[in-house]
Amino acid sequence: MERLDGGVVGLWLDRPAKRNALDRALVTALMHAVEDRAARAFVLGSAEPGMFSGGADLGLPDSERASVSDLLYQLYGRMLASPAPIIAVVGGAAVGGGAQLALASDIRIGGPDARLRFVGPGHGLAIGSWGLPSLVGRGRAMELCLSMRPIDAVEALELGLFDRLVDDPTAAAFALAASIARLDAAAVARVKAVVRTASGVLDALEQERRGNLDAWSGAVR
Repeated sequence: MERLDGGVVGLWLDRPAKRNALDRALVTALMHAVEDRAARAFVLGSAEPGMFSGGADLGLPDSERASVSDLLYQLYGRMLASPAPIIAVVGGAAVGGGAQLALASDIRIGGPDARLRFVGPGHGLAIGSWGLPSLVGRGRAMELCLSMRPIDAVEALELGLFDRLVDDPTAAAFALAASIARLDAAAVARVKAVVRTASGVLDALEQERRGNLDAWSGAVR
């Protein structure tokens, strides 16, 4: 975590040897970080350029992987509930849980090498179905979830998965975060709350979480 002047906080995924795979320690650290009520805006990205996150750590035992998967849903909920906007900087691959970290963010800025992939049903999981419809529409959400195909940066922008596509997404994210941090914090929080309610993502998130928790052992086929 990196605190900058003006209430901007940088949150860095920093497991480069594992392609920023998500384990309990990393997910727990992020959960605590987004609870920082002094923050006016967050920037979420990778400490290592050219990668975002390959999702849950496949090196974990099945039971632990299932537990981390459920913990991730708690993290997504906290990200959505945080009064401070979260801006995701997506460079390189964002797969599975990594792609859902981008979905749970309020604004997504991609780099030219970014690609997203919502890998789920092939492993017995529903992934992204809680957040994709409000961004890309019902039919496209179905296609992305069930095909599990990679989405490159240009298509992500065209579909609405990315809000901006720039050569230096980190610089763009921090510039935007700094401008947000200068706004009235209470008004920003109300905007976020209204958008969150209108999209219905919290109810959909809980539905997807519960289904995965009940049906998935953590085994990867």
